[in-house]
Amino acid sequence: MKTTLIVLGVTGLVALVCCGCAAVRAGYKSAPYQVIRTDGKVELRDYPELVLVETRSQGADNSFMRLFHYIGGQNAASQKISMTTPVFMAGENTNATMAFVLPANMPLEHAPQPADPGVSLKKIPAGRFAVLRFSGGRSASHEAEAMARLQAWLGQQHINTNGGPVFGYFDPPWTPSFLRRNELMLRLAPGQ
Repeated sequence: MKTTLIVLGVTGLVALVCCGCAAVRAGYKSAPYQVIRTDGKVELRDYPELVLVETRSQGADNSFMRLFHYIGGQNAASQKISMTTPVFMAGENTNATMAFVLPANMPLEHAPQPADPGVSLKKIPAGRFAVLRFSGGRSASHEAEAMARLQAWLGQQHINTNGGPVFGYFDPPWTPSFLRRNELMLRLAPGQ
């Protein structure tokens, strides 16, 4: 009887954590895209032009808070902007960036200018991307493993890419790593 109660308690806790994490993620709009092809955990997606608010990465917390302050109203219009997913990470070392996607109904011309000089607005041109979904915490080893898997798949498909990797992270840091949704995106070369 006691073992059954423990199993039910643990099962309930796991279900609560899983549903809670999914509910948090589901509470945010994501960057729009259209799936063109799916093969296991890899998708080919068409993305429209995206507007980003971006900062050079100076440690995950500092960068995140700079962007969060921008959408929280610390901008030229004192306008609050809805949070979206994923948080994009690109580049390496001194050239690393973190970015939030602005809502689809906010073109660059209507986005308020950042109050922080370390934050900027930019457009990402529309295009087709190869995307690999993976779980786990953010780490160089998880990112390298995802890159190796996606590059192997692209090689098998004879698909060429253009540009460096962009990693998308969808979940808050308190989400258990095995429940996290992460994505690696590589832009396909023109004509692919």
